[in-house]
Amino acid sequence: RIENKMGIKGSPTCELTYKNAKAELCGSRRMGLIKYVMALMNGARLGIAAQSVGVSELAYREALAYARDRKQFGKAIIEFPAVYEMLSVMKAKLDASRSLLYECARFVDMYKVYDDIAKERSLTPEERKESKMYSRQADALTPLAKGMGSEYCNQNAYDCIQIHGGSGFMKDYACERLYRDARITSIYEGTTQLQVVAAIRHVTTGTYLGLINSYLENDVKPELQSIKERIRVMAEVYAKAVETVGKVEDQAYGDFMARRLVEMAGVTVMSCLLMLDAERNDSFRRSAEVYLNLAQAEVTKHAEFINTFAPERVDEYKVM
Repeated sequence: RIENKMGIKGSPTCELTYKNAKAELCGSRRMGLIKYVMALMNGARLGIAAQSVGVSELAYREALAYARDRKQFGKAIIEFPAVYEMLSVMKAKLDASRSLLYECARFVDMYKVYDDIAKERSLTPEERKESKMYSRQADALTPLAKGMGSEYCNQNAYDCIQIHGGSGFMKDYACERLYRDARITSIYEGTTQLQVVAAIRHVTTGTYLGLINSYLENDVKPELQSIKERIRVMAEVYAKAVETVGKVEDQAYGDFMARRLVEMAGVTVMSCLLMLDAERNDSFRRSAEVYLNLAQAEVTKHAEFINTFAPERVDEYKVM
């Protein structure tokens, strides 16, 4: 039967059952899970990261249009600090998500180019090295783009309704549908929690820190130097948090702190990307500033939690 879903009703969902179906082997043996399934999952996750950016974009546009049009106490509600702060944060999250999506897609494109070249001829040692680098970076950014992007998508859909007030709860406005459609993005093709599982090894192996440091090596305009220095401080706090967690040889503690470390890596990477966007185009300057304020607060919060949390307290969170 066609499932009756909460959202994305334009995409029918049903269960497929095969009985006594003839089958043929596709691909090579012993490559199914390692190569084919993971390639399928990463491709789908990148697609959902793009879907999340699309929903975030429409949520922001709907909220912005309504805030400009809706009058309260003799003026448009966009003039109230509580509203324009929400809108600026929505825009910053949207731009950060899109920057991360494009960077991840760039890495995917690069290693796939080398895969295609390898079908025609043998890669040179330098090309093999670059191919592995791009493949590792794509593998690292895919769970970040899907995990962080989908969470921001849900937050923007939530804030879109909030700005609409009671009207947003009605089906007359698009934000009600957006809210339902957004919810699936952080669930299917691997929940946000599973994206953390996929991303944490790139925390422990230093892939994210290496990327952050490479971004910070770029020259920026004088007016962006303060942003760059603030990101550098964030990177140091993140690196220290990774070291602190790594010193504790307790798997349960490490798993418990994984989400915080991945989020710290994610917001720092996105801050770097927005800084570089602002270097190329000044229209990103405001989003870079607003997002950096948000990112610094997140990094500080998680670092404080890690620094003051005793490993044995993990048991307090276990539900019996």
